[in-house]
Amino acid sequence: MATRRRKLTMELIRAAAKRLRNWGRWGRDDEIGTLNFTTPEDIVAAAQLVRKGRVFSLALAFDADGPQGGKSNYPAMGRFNPIHLMLRTGTDAYSGVLDHRGIRGADDVIIMPLQAGTQWDGLAHIFYEDRMYNGYDCRLVTTGGAARNGIEKTRDKMVGRGVLLDVARAKGSEWLKDGYAITNRDLDRAMKSQKVEVRRGDFLLVRTGQMKAKLDAGSWDGYPGGDAPGLGFETLDWLHAREVAAVATDTWGVEVRPNQTREANQPWHWISIPNMGLTVGEIFFLEELADDCAEDGRYEFMFAGPALPVTGAVGSPANPLAIK
Repeated sequence: MATRRRKLTMELIRAAAKRLRNWGRWGRDDEIGTLNFTTPEDIVAAAQLVRKGRVFSLALAFDADGPQGGKSNYPAMGRFNPIHLMLRTGTDAYSGVLDHRGIRGADDVIIMPLQAGTQWDGLAHIFYEDRMYNGYDCRLVTTGGAARNGIEKTRDKMVGRGVLLDVARAKGSEWLKDGYAITNRDLDRAMKSQKVEVRRGDFLLVRTGQMKAKLDAGSWDGYPGGDAPGLGFETLDWLHAREVAAVATDTWGVEVRPNQTREANQPWHWISIPNMGLTVGEIFFLEELADDCAEDGRYEFMFAGPALPVTGAVGSPANPLAIK
């Protein structure tokens, strides 16, 4: 007989915040949280996983067809797809319109929210009550940016052993249904079926298949902020116990939507980022990597996905790479 799960309440959320909090674990001045779990020895070992020289980009193209498009039942929080504009073009050069140096070339500019596409949530992105990771006052994030926990503090991080847990494939599905909450048991079963173990310092990628469903349908409707499969609240304990460096998925917000409670919005985020100091990646393109892992049976690889060191930013676009 299946065990009935406890209803997620504010009491349980507060208990998780206290139980899983990493404030002070790496010193009172720490600003990178769980990225501390990855050691130089881990990076050397990850490099040994490169055997066939295949490189998989885990980023969507940053363009007008990105995931902030489409209809959604939730507000976009001001996010929009990248706007790419040319400052100088080949037509300018051909017609003799040159810059003051006489150089014949092209230049361009991009306008975009830093979390419009494949991206990392920084540790100043989400607050727990009036605090961010390591107990820093949320008022340290001003119109000038984050004075603490800015994404630039990770500039030499985001490199190590990557592990893909293809939960959808492990359950025999192309994609999980919207609203499906991934459990600790699902993660354990995926590890067992894929013959891979998630270890301390790993960069964990979890595939739900939702992005494939949207790409196959040719529409992002509902993707940005709508219903989605994702990590259930209980997985916070699983991630904390395994001491992963970071976790990323192919969904807009990593955690399951609708959320597992009406007492808080995005409760998984409340614990993972400001309490655990866990770096979270969203909107990762995992399809090509997942197909290759299924073909060769190897679900571990070298991972390199540094954020742009934008001073004071609370998030960053990225082009993460899985190298096999």
